[in-house]
Amino acid sequence: MRLIRLMIVSMTNSPPNPSSSDCHGWIVLDKPVGISSAKAVAIVRKAFKGMKTGHAGTLDPLASGVLPIALGEATKTISYVMTAQKSYEFSLVWGAETQTDDTEGEVTQRSDIRPSEADILAALPAFTGLIQQIPPDYSAVKVAGQRAYAVARNADKNNQEGSAKLALAARDIQIDSFDLLSCDAESARFHVVCGKGSYIRSLARDLGRALGTAAHVTALRRLSVGKFSVADAISLDLLDKVGQSAPAYSYITSILTVLDDIPAVALNEVQARKLRFGQVVLLTEAQISPIVCLGSRDDSEAVIAVFNDHPVALVKLDGMQISPIRVLNL
Repeated sequence: MRLIRLMIVSMTNSPPNPSSSDCHGWIVLDKPVGISSAKAVAIVRKAFKGMKTGHAGTLDPLASGVLPIALGEATKTISYVMTAQKSYEFSLVWGAETQTDDTEGEVTQRSDIRPSEADILAALPAFTGLIQQIPPDYSAVKVAGQRAYAVARNADKNNQEGSAKLALAARDIQIDSFDLLSCDAESARFHVVCGKGSYIRSLARDLGRALGTAAHVTALRRLSVGKFSVADAISLDLLDKVGQSAPAYSYITSILTVLDDIPAVALNEVQARKLRFGQVVLLTEAQISPIVCLGSRDDSEAVIAVFNDHPVALVKLDGMQISPIRVLNL
């Protein structure tokens, strides 16, 4: 429960003044199939006249759906979105594994086995909860300082065995739900809710193996990232129509949207000014008591300091005082 009720500045019918602090926030983009996340960010940057941008969670070119893009000072809060729960719908086909675990790679293994609906349903519980997963060879995981996809591509060029060269380690991931939506003899469609670091392509690959066959992803759509939903997302076509003009700013969602779940402390004007200058601020008992009432907290957890319902800084709490971690220059 929030300690302080924050007024979240959301999308409105009247566009904000592009010179105001409302220009710093999030664009929830419905990324289309066929372009990279980096390309999508570049398009958004152009629409907002070169404002600093960054995305929270890469989507492959063959995937579509929610791609949260931070503008300006919101880039300082990207880490709070990267760790958020995500949901997806995806389709797979049985009978073949590929280099990339999707339709982009060459087939590396084939199988004539086609699982029944009953077989699929029986296998899914083993893929929920805290499980171990090996990322795809063609992923952004770092291997000795290099991205896995770069190592894999180099191995392909040199006719080496990419997976043997990579030997990616399994890691723990959280799968909150894994549901079968539909299936036929050759394919199946699923809905997944998962935590940070989960690869849907690996999930499809591993499910195929568990069913004694082979599988790869044919379609992937991200439905949500934390508080950002595809229902609230805008298309690149719409952004292009309003790009480089004041109406584009009406689609910005407040920075506070992604900080609504962390403890908050309300400052007075003098405290806010000191914090913006990077100074330590001493809190009063009235300001600190709501945070203390939370009970056990990790001291490394950030607190959001606000003034007049506007974020001032992400801060570290130490006894009765706070010190800035990231000042938001709004």
